[in-house]
Amino acid sequence: MSYFNLKSKDLLNPTLQSLKDLGGSANSNEIEEKLIEILKLTENQINDIHKGSRTKLNYHLAWAKNNLKNYGVIENSSRGIWSLTEKGNQEKKLEVEKLLKTVLEKNIKKKYGLNDANDIEDEIITSQNNEINEIKWEDELLEIIKNISPNSFERLCQRLLRELGFVDVKVTGKVGDGGIDGSGIIKINGTLSFHVVFQAKRFGKSVSSSVIRDFRGAMVGRADKGLVMTTGTFTRAAILEARRDGAPNIDLVDGVDFVKKLKYLNLGVEVEQIEKIHIKKEWFNNL
Repeated sequence: MSYFNLKSKDLLNPTLQSLKDLGGSANSNEIEEKLIEILKLTENQINDIHKGSRTKLNYHLAWAKNNLKNYGVIENSSRGIWSLTEKGNQEKKLEVEKLLKTVLEKNIKKKYGLNDANDIEDEIITSQNNEINEIKWEDELLEIIKNISPNSFERLCQRLLRELGFVDVKVTGKVGDGGIDGSGIIKINGTLSFHVVFQAKRFGKSVSSSVIRDFRGAMVGRADKGLVMTTGTFTRAAILEARRDGAPNIDLVDGVDFVKKLKYLNLGVEVEQIEKIHIKKEWFNNL
């Protein structure tokens, strides 16, 4: 049964409002939390899976942010922070169909180099009849990772943590160790050290709150921080359990966050930069 029936276009105005409510800037998780509040989403809607390791909410929000960015009302930094532009601050309520047509026209011009209005209109009509199917590279990479062995995934997590600045990263490989798969030490500003234990879950389903509780029970007295990494996603209850007041906080990395970190660190992912040259004719006129 499908619980989440909203599409990316339904999230355009709520996403813009979320950023305004959050002071004009926020990361993706903060935006998603604010959307849940604004739209009053149920647990079933929040946890409804789109495909593989992504919830429908996360999937459609990703496309909503992309369209808002291409329309020029929000922008994002290399650190994954989204913020309102001057245009975004001035917008009270977006005209959704106008926005989608403008963004589509812009993308078609860029992709096909079309300038003729009739050609563009024909391509827009064709494109509007096709539903967005994939956020391709993330889903493709997740499928590859889900098909490697559990030991390989643990080694991948070990490498990822090392590249992120952890030292003395070890994979325990023990069975029945309360879900602890490894440990490491992270230093903040080269001064403060925190002993971290982690759990690596290589599967496509959602991690439940009981997994988080069991992991916390195993880490207490053995580490300062806990980290759970998965190729899947986390239920809403699991996220709230990880942040529960009065209990040691546990950081969570879901499948989408995981592959984005691999991309950022160029681990198994190569990003091609296309050089674009602009000739300044006016410069030659001033010689």
